[in-house]
Amino acid sequence: PCNLTGWWKNDLGSKMQVFEVGKDGTFSGEYHTAVSSTQKPIQPSPLTGSQHLDEDGQCTFGFTVNWKKFSDSTAVFVGQCFNGDDGREVLHTSWLLREKVDSEPDDWKATR
Repeated sequence: PCNLTGWWKNDLGSKMQVFEVGKDGTFSGEYHTAVSSTQKPIQPSPLTGSQHLDEDGQCTFGFTVNWKKFSDSTAVFVGQCFNGDDGREVLHTSWLLREKVDSEPDDWKATR
């Protein structure tokens, strides 16, 4: 079965560390992004999430990253863990990023 605990790396060079998945599927960790639109130095950011514990091991999961250390934005990720033919675990995810905007009329450009 897929085990989210440990280090993960994506195609852009960002890394995520999941500290431990609890028996109820909850987890926490840190996200080390390799990309940012802010001018401030990038710093590791806390993440919290939940994993659906499934018998076949190819679980779905979701987590939130708060970029509070260097940005006024928050991101959510959802995905599924797959056991590849080569025995490696692979995560496939989608994400939404919400940036802070100065006014309600600017709301249209706040989510990517």
